[in-house]
Amino acid sequence: MALKLVFLGRLEDAAGEAERKVPLVATIEEVFAGLEPELVAALRADRVKLAVNGVLVRDLDAPVLRDGDELAFLPPVSGGAV
Repeated sequence: MALKLVFLGRLEDAAGEAERKVPLVATIEEVFAGLEPELVAALRADRVKLAVNGVLVRDLDAPVLRDGDELAFLPPVSGGAV
């Protein structure tokens, strides 16, 4: 049983990979507890968003994670065409 973590943009650089499988745990805080401290700091930075199975989450305590869930970490959007 596992969760899939997806790191987008500069967070991919911080993680050293675009995706990672981690053992299933019940909460996002438990996911963070199993990651490297430098990565956790990047994921907790201001304006980093989290989507669980494609739905943005505002309260990190709210979702109860299930086997196969995907957690996508989205960095702040910047740049673009003028």
